[in-house]
Amino acid sequence: MNLRITLAVAHRVLIQLRRDKRTMAMLLVLPCLLITLLWWIYKDADPTLFDSIGPALLAVFPVIVMFLVTSVTTLRERSSGTLERLLAMPMGKLDFLVGYAIAFGLVAALQSVLAVGVSVGLLGLDVAGPLWLLTVVAVVDAVLGSALGLFVSAFAQTEFQAVQFMPAIVIPQLLLCGLLVPRDMLPSFLHAVSDLLPLSYAVDAMQHLTVSTSTGQVWQDVAIVAAFAVGGLALGAATLRRRTE
Repeated sequence: MNLRITLAVAHRVLIQLRRDKRTMAMLLVLPCLLITLLWWIYKDADPTLFDSIGPALLAVFPVIVMFLVTSVTTLRERSSGTLERLLAMPMGKLDFLVGYAIAFGLVAALQSVLAVGVSVGLLGLDVAGPLWLLTVVAVVDAVLGSALGLFVSAFAQTEFQAVQFMPAIVIPQLLLCGLLVPRDMLPSFLHAVSDLLPLSYAVDAMQHLTVSTSTGQVWQDVAIVAAFAVGGLALGAATLRRRTE
C-alpha cells in the first residue's frame, strides 16, 4: 500500500461526495433527523426512554447509513469501469479500500459531531462520560459500516442487490445488539451469537458512556469494533473485483 496513492483516492472520493448534495444530506442530516424523531416520540410518553435508547442509536445509525452509501458507491465505481481503470494504474486494492475508508471516516467524524451535538446539546441526552469519546465511538462505528459496505459490494452485481445485503448483514445485528432487549436478557444461544457481532460492542460502548465516567471498558469495546472494521477491509481487498460481470 502506497500512502500517497491512498490519500489521493481519499481526496477523489471526498470531491465526489461534496458534489453529490443528496448523498451528503443523507450522511449528515438524516441521522440528526432520525434521532430528533425518536426524541419527539418519547417526549410526552416517557422522556427517560430517550436516555436509554438514544446512545444505542448513536451507534446504530452511522453503521446503517455508511453501509448503504459505501456499498452502493463502490459498486457504482466497479460497474461503470472506473475501478478497472484505477487498478490498471500503479494502485493496489488496499489503496482503493483504505482510501475509501479514510474519506468516509472523515465524513463520519463530521456526521458524529453533528449527531452527538444535536443529541446532547439540543435534545438533552444525559452522558456521564466524556463527549469527545462518545464521538470517537460513533466515528469507529461509521468506519465499521464503511468496511462492511466495501466487503459486501464485491458480491453484488447491481445497486439493488447491494441494498439487499442489508437484511442479511445489518438487521440481525440490530435485533441482537441490545437495542430492543438488553443483551443480558437474551436466551443463552442468542447472547452467545451477539458476542460475535461487532454492533453489540458498539452499542455497549455507547451505553457505558452514558452511565459511567470510567473509560476502560469503552476502549476495549472500541478496539473490538475497530478490529472488525480492519477485518472487513482485509476481506474486501481479497474479494474486490475490477468490474461487475
